[in-house]
Parts: sequence; C-alpha cells; structure tokens
Amino acid sequence: MKIAFFTETFLPKVDGIVTRLTKTVRHLVEAGDEVIVFCPEGCPSNYMGAKVIGVAAMPLPLYPELKLGLPGPAVSEALEDFKPDLIHVVNPAVLGLGGIWLAKTNNIPLIASYHTHLPKYLEHYGMGMLEPLLWELLKAAHNQAVLNLCTSTAMVKELSDKGIQNTALWQRGVDTETFRPELRNNDMRKRLLGKYSDEGSLLIYVGRLSAEKQIERIKPVLNALPNTRLALVGDGPHRQQLEKVFDQTPTTFVGYLAGEELASAYACGDAFLFPSSTETLGLVLLEAMAAGCPVVGANKGGIPDIITDTKNGCLYEPDSANDGSNSLIEATQKLLGNEIDRQAMRKSAREEAERWGWASATEQLRNYYRDVLKNNAKKIIAA
Repeated sequence: MKIAFFTETFLPKVDGIVTRLTKTVRHLVEAGDEVIVFCPEGCPSNYMGAKVIGVAAMPLPLYPELKLGLPGPAVSEALEDFKPDLIHVVNPAVLGLGGIWLAKTNNIPLIASYHTHLPKYLEHYGMGMLEPLLWELLKAAHNQAVLNLCTSTAMVKELSDKGIQNTALWQRGVDTETFRPELRNNDMRKRLLGKYSDEGSLLIYVGRLSAEKQIERIKPVLNALPNTRLALVGDGPHRQQLEKVFDQTPTTFVGYLAGEELASAYACGDAFLFPSSTETLGLVLLEAMAAGCPVVGANKGGIPDIITDTKNGCLYEPDSANDGSNSLIEATQKLLGNEIDRQAMRKSAREEAERWGWASATEQLRNYYRDVLKNNAKKIIAA
C-alpha cells in the first residue's frame, strides 16, 4: 500500500503523537508499504525509509511549540507524484484540512485519527466558551473521512456522542524493548533528584509543561507528603509559571530526555504522577509502566483503559473537591504506602505494558487500511 500522512506535528518535536506516528511509519515501511509524510518545516527529509515533506508553517500564538503548516502547490505536486492509495490525516487542523481537500478533489480514500482532545484544552487557555464551536469544526472535518480512529474506548464514545461518524479504536502501543525496569540506576536517580537528598519517594512526571497538563495539581501532594521529591522531565510554554508554582518545594526541572536516558528516568521513579484529565490515551503512562514504574492517573478520558486501580497503578478523581487534589493525594499515598504492594504494582505495570507492542498496533491499522481500500474498490465497481 501507498500511504500519505498529513500531520501538524512531527520530528524534531517530541510528544506522544510524534512517538506514535514514528513507530507506525517504521512498522509500515518494514511491512513493505510506501509512506510519505507531510508536516511542518524543520523536519528531516526522510525517516526510516519514508519520505518527509516539510511545509511552510507559523507558530500557534498561544502555543509557540506547535507550528501550523500552510499547504501550498508544492504539497499537491508531491502528492500527485507519489500517487497514494489512501490519505491518513492525523489531528486535522490547517495542514490536515489541506489533506482532506486533496483527498476529496482527487477521489482518494480518507482516514482521520483523533489524538489531542482540543476542546478540553480550551478551558485551560481561557477560551472555554469556544468549545461548542470547535466541536462543530471537528465534526465537519472528521465526517469527511470514511473512518475515524481513536486511541481509547472513551474517545470512541465521546466522538460518536458528538456526532462524529465511523469511529473505531486504534489500539495502543509501547516500546517494551526501550522502556524496561533494568535501566534503574543511581546516576540517573541523582540527576532527577538534583540538589535534593534521596530521602523518601521520588515522584516523576514526563511530558509537555503546558497548561492543559494540570501539573500544578502535584504541588498539594508534595505538601501533604513531606518526604517526597518531584522530577519534571520535559519542557514547554508553561515552564516559567510552573517554576514559580513549585518554588520552595523539592522539585527538579530536568528538561527533555530521550532514548535510553528517558527510559532510565522512568525506571528510577517510585511513582509516575500524571494529573491531566484531557488525555485521549496518555502514551507516557504506558512507557512508565513498561519501565516498571507504577502510575497515578485521572479516572477520565483514555487513562482508565490503561490503569486498573490498585493493580498496576492508582486512579484519582480529577473532578472531585479542590480540583481533585485530595483524591490525588490519597491515590499517591495508596501507591507509596506499602513497599510490598508497590513492588507488586511494578510487576503488574510491566506485564500490562508487555501486552501492547507497536507491531500489533500497526498491523491492526493496516487491516483498517485494507478494509477501506476494499470497500472503495467495491464502490467504484458498483458505480
């Protein structure tokens, strides 16, 4: 098959969508498929055998890390030269809308996938009143596709309830060879602790430092559990604000880590805290679990698909009193409270992650592609 991806985010940016897309591209190419990726400029010219086309882009005003690609004639020409069997638009926005238009004008089967819960992000940037309008725009874009893939059962239901048609689950995946418990070591733990002593428990967070991740919710945990330390791994537009929030707390801002260093950081944590209630999946949770780090996450969105409460982690109620802070404290205490139970959670977390490899997730995607192409061929014959 020949597949053209349109995505608003790709390398060198690091986030869950880029991870999922790069792993998917790699496995598609290894399976013998031809792949081209259209994404914002600044990307490599190829990746794992796939051609990558950078498109002129402008930074999003409220979120300068994210660039919006502006499709021009060169995109149309490159697509015409490639002659794809289908187009897959990842999180349709500006560049994605160009992909939708090109699919429709060239009669190419269109698949879309939903990875970022944008309507829920708006309230964290003071624009909650625009949520109904955004849902209408998303519905208009996604309903151009013959198939809309979601990364959790909760998102399948929510998108269907909002009027988005032809939804299906695209199963999760994680690299269990890269992320593994054996990478726990003293040097990385000291780096995560920074200037603070190794007393009590080390909590870690990995991901973008942005408003919608609700990282401030961790501060009451540090106040309630005085022997805990926190390492924030990542960077983003909210970092300066967070440095003020966590001032006078035992918190280390580590910055971005990648590869084996990132895997080691996960393995060195005593608990992974992920307070965000806006997640469609939460890939970092799976990475932490693969590294044997038990997790605390919100009982909302795609996260309950991953965490079985008190077995491989703990769930907290993000909509409870005080922005869920009491519930988050209780869940963290429950996870940290008993060393024997925590070791059992470490083992269960790893076992859960081992169930989800990228190869099987990509093969499921290829089956979706085959079904779409088969149904399209039937329509052509019938016409």
